[in-house]
Amino acid sequence: MEDKKKFGFVKIILLMSIFLGIVSGVLTICPFIGELIFWLLITVAAVVVILFMTRLRLIDIMTVRQSVVIGAIIGFVSFLAFSFVYIPAVIALAKFANYISNPGVTIFLSHSSVGLLIMLAIFMGVLSATLNAFSGFLTFYLIEFSKSLNLNKNNDFGQFNELNIRK
Repeated sequence: MEDKKKFGFVKIILLMSIFLGIVSGVLTICPFIGELIFWLLITVAAVVVILFMTRLRLIDIMTVRQSVVIGAIIGFVSFLAFSFVYIPAVIALAKFANYISNPGVTIFLSHSSVGLLIMLAIFMGVLSATLNAFSGFLTFYLIEFSKSLNLNKNNDFGQFNELNIRK
């Protein structure tokens, strides 16, 4: 039973990462917001997914190691999904519609071999995994810090309530 629960947990993370990567791949084609979306995907995809799943109470991260591993999985999978959408879309738009959102990237992607594109996608996926692992760690730390603040706020500080001042 516990194995099925863990697999469901990973399955949800993978599906949300793939969805985030696909949406980012489509939005990155837009000329003005494309670079911002690209950098947000590489650096804070784990933050978005972890906070969303924590708010819905789908996950409860207990250790730093879990947060780092989950962040790395989110970063790698979301960037691979991004690459599978973005690279063919940029090549198709450049060849058939003469649309170039980012000239340097479009020329590089249009004239590269398939092997080079796969190697680039995997390398950037590993880079995204590394940065998102750190972002996952920071998210875990901030969630735990927030929980400790809520515990202190809810604490009635009993030592001050014990004061009986009699006149």
